Amino acid sequence: MMRNPASKETARKPNMREAILAAAEELFATNGFNAVSVRDIAQAAGANPGSITYHFKTKDGLLLEIYRRHCGPMNLRRSELLAAAKRVRDLQDRLEAVVRAYVVPAFTSGSDLAGGGARFTRLRAVMSAEGNEVARKIIAQTFDDTSHAFIDAVHESLPHVPRTDIVWRSHFLLGALYYSLVTPDRVSRLSRGEADGSDAASAIEQLVQATVAAFQAPALDQAGPARRRPVVSSKT
Repeated sequence: MMRNPASKETARKPNMREAILAAAEELFATNGFNAVSVRDIAQAAGANPGSITYHFKTKDGLLLEIYRRHCGPMNLRRSELLAAAKRVRDLQDRLEAVVRAYVVPAFTSGSDLAGGGARFTRLRAVMSAEGNEVARKIIAQTFDDTSHAFIDAVHESLPHVPRTDIVWRSHFLLGALYYSLVTPDRVSRLSRGEADGSDAASAIEQLVQATVAAFQAPALDQAGPARRRPVVSSKT
């Protein structure tokens, strides 16, 4: 009876699945999803293309598994910290605890198997920028529930700020989080060595305090006249 080549390879290399995941993650993070083929991933992993089909069925399934293996632990930790933060009575302290619940897991879950990490953060940034429909659905499936929970918790701490403003500011937080994890050397360079961009504890504190201040800024429709831009007429 003829055996499936992928099954034979799996028997020879029990860690082949992990090798494929690692190779795909690195290639997606570097080149994007669209530019990477199944053959590229197989070559980088030292596998044959059939083994990818055997383990993940499609390239889409491979990307979904990468997100699951990283974001499951990270989302779980965020949910745990968020539940504790929502029990804080003082609204100012609660807001800071809520923001910290979102930020900390991205820095502290740094191993390849436990979420976070610079490579996966870079992959997330590339996937978001690429605008691929498959990646967009996977991102929504992976993060929308925890993102809604975070936004709602911030809104409960700042009920006078419209939820739409909080959505915008949480969007900016995500961008800052990506950039802080992917390019820490820029902080070191621009501070002329006075700050260490790779110091996770400092990065967390800076990001938490800056985000809390941003959330507490007046709502857009409450901005004073001096802060409003004049309306420029299109008439000539």
